[in-house]
Order: sequence, then C-alpha cells, then structure tokens
Amino acid sequence: MPTPSSSSSSSSSIWVLSNIKLQFFARIRRFLQSKATRKRGCEPSDQFAKEKSIVEHKNRVENIEEVHVMGEEKSEMKLQRSVKKLHFGSWEEKEVAAKEIERLAKEDVKVRKLITGLGVVPVLVSMVASEMASRRRAGLTALIHLADGTYTNKALMVEAGILSNLPKKIDLLDESTISAFSELLLSLSYLSNTQFSFPSLDFLPLLTHILESNSSFDTKRSCLCALYNISTVLENANLLVSSGFVPMLLEMSTMKEISEKALATIGNMLVTLMGKKTIENSSMVPENFIKILSWEDKPKCQELSVYILMILAHQSSSQREKMAQAGIVPALLEVVLLGSSLGQKRAMKLLQWFKDERRVKMGPHSGPQTPRFAMGSPLNEGDAIEGKKMMKSLMKQSLIRNMEIIMQRANATGDSSKLKSLVISTSSKSLTY
Repeated sequence: MPTPSSSSSSSSSIWVLSNIKLQFFARIRRFLQSKATRKRGCEPSDQFAKEKSIVEHKNRVENIEEVHVMGEEKSEMKLQRSVKKLHFGSWEEKEVAAKEIERLAKEDVKVRKLITGLGVVPVLVSMVASEMASRRRAGLTALIHLADGTYTNKALMVEAGILSNLPKKIDLLDESTISAFSELLLSLSYLSNTQFSFPSLDFLPLLTHILESNSSFDTKRSCLCALYNISTVLENANLLVSSGFVPMLLEMSTMKEISEKALATIGNMLVTLMGKKTIENSSMVPENFIKILSWEDKPKCQELSVYILMILAHQSSSQREKMAQAGIVPALLEVVLLGSSLGQKRAMKLLQWFKDERRVKMGPHSGPQTPRFAMGSPLNEGDAIEGKKMMKSLMKQSLIRNMEIIMQRANATGDSSKLKSLVISTSSKSLTY
C-alpha cells in the first residue's frame, strides 16, 4: 500500500509532464503562425497590384492616344498632299489624288465636309467631264463618296456645274461607269426634298438612255429612285411628263424587279392635269395596273396600283367602264381577300364605286358622282318581287364565279381552305360582285 508521500510525488510529476506538453504545442503553434506571416509578407499586396494595373492601363491609353495622334497627323499630311496635287499637279497626279480623297472620304462625314471646304469639288467636276475613262472614273467615285450623307456637299457639286457636265449618251461607257453615274444622280436627287432647287434638269436625257439600255436592274432602280425624288416637286412632275417618261414608266411598272418606284413616280405624275391626261390616253391603261393587282408577293405594288386606279376612276365614267371591261372587279376581290391591310381598304373603296350607284348614297368626297336615271316602274308587285329575286340570283352567281377564279389561283399556294370558308361565310348582300 503506497504511502501519502509517494502519491503526492506521482501527481506532481503528472502535472509537470502536462505543463511541458502544453508549452511544446504552444511553441509549435507560434512557429506555424510566424511562418504563415512571413509567407504572406513575401507576396505583393492587393494595393500594390491595383496600383500596378492602373499604371499599366495608363501606359496603354497613352500609347493608343499617341498612335491615334500619329495617325491623324499622317492623314492630314496625306490630305494636304492630295489637295495640292489635285490643284496644281499633272493629270496623272490628279487621278492619284482623287483616289486618295475617295479613300479619306469614306471615314466620316466631318472629314467629307473638311475636304470639300478645301475647294476640291470644281476640280473633281472637271475630271468627270473628261473623255479619259480613268480620269473620269476617279473624279466620279470621289464625288459619290463626298456626297454621301451631307446635303451641303451635294449642293456644292450642283453649284459647281456637275449636272451640265454629265454625258448626254452612254454608248461609249462601260457598265460600271453607267452604274456610278446612276448612283451619283440618285444621291443628288435627294436635294429635291430640301429648299434647294435644281438650276436645270439637263441630266434627264442621261436617265432616259440608262433606263432604255441593257443595264442591270440595280442601275435602273437607282435611276427610277432619282426620278421619284425629282417628281415630288410639282413643276418637275410636269417636266417629266413633257419629256416623254410616261410610256417608259408604264412599261417598267410591269417588271416586278423595278415596278415599285415606277408606280410611285406615276402616282406623283397623276397629281398634275397633264400627267393624268397622258396616262389616261395610254393604250396600256388600265390593263397594266389590273395585272399588277394579282401580284400577291408584291403587296406594295398592289397598294400603289389600286391607288392609281382610284385616281383614274374618280369622276370618270369612261375610265370606270374601261376598267370594268378589263376585268377589274375579280382582281379587286382578290386584293380584298388576300392583300395587305392598306391594299384591302383601297380595293374595298374602289369596289364601292362599282356597285349599283342607284342603291349607294355617295358623299361629295367618297367617289365618282354621276347623275341618276329613273329606270321605270314595274307593272305590278309580283313582277317587282320576281325581278329582285332574279337580280339576287345573278349577283350570287357572279360572286361564286369570281370566288372560283380566286380559289384556282390560291390552290397553287395551298390556301384554298381559307378561301372556301370565305365563300361560305360571305353573302351576296355584302359583296354584290
């Protein structure tokens, strides 16, 4: 049995051992913490990294600005040399300078205005009038890019005499040059939408020759757009009629690729008394416009064609009679069923004019006004009822026959079910034709 002295000594030794262990682990922990602190001290701080990235970004911006400034200085030097060569150089140097001006003009509208402010337009206009193909081409393309997006430059070109320096014939010009001339004329024609007025329309023969040539549809479309812009001015519309553009436009209105602008120009000409009379007397009217009503893939052309037919039919019984004989009613019904929203409204209005005018009360602005004639009184009430039944039967047969024609056309596109439902739901009372 252990004595009290021996038990106290053993507990004391245990406490000493535990104290040693605690001190050991405490030292180990301090060692590990100090090591981690030294490791963090070796890495760059977040503040240092941020400052470094700011400095690098600043250097990059300064480099970019320096390159940009150098590029601007280089462009300015090129522009100065080009303008100097264009004014004082030989013809070969003028061609090179014109090409450089064309390249610089593509950059920005401000650059284009700056270039024209240096007086290059008259020199380029004189180059367009040259008989040398390369010289003419260089001046022409430079003017096209200088005119882009700025009415001021367009007006400067007209004042410099570009319209009178254009060729009257295109026999000796290649396709690319003809296309370039049509592009320049289109650009200049937008001046019609401003207060600026053309001093003359001497360039109309050039437009005529291009439209009559074998040029591409894109080239002809540019010319038609130019004619449309010019025709928005009433005085110019009369001049276009007297210059013989009506037959040409009527013929081109039947070409799907370029029909839209031709129809729009005809619509502008119809506003004038001379234009309306010339169009009414054409052998292609109204057949051409009725043919266009069947172009389901050209809704804009349908809308313009119905608009033209409405103007021609207004207060003109002879024109309405010609339209009826040419089969306008089935064509209008097709537009009412399958056309665009605007086309449907116009076609329905025009159909209203072709209804029995004895049964329709028209306002002073709702369509043609013609005198009404008494048709006589029936012998008795039975004859009157029988006559009404006969008229309803005839109108119903006419509606069914017209619907069958439209269904035959729609079968090609697989839309016959829609039309059949329309035939069933439509009464002869709402559509008498």
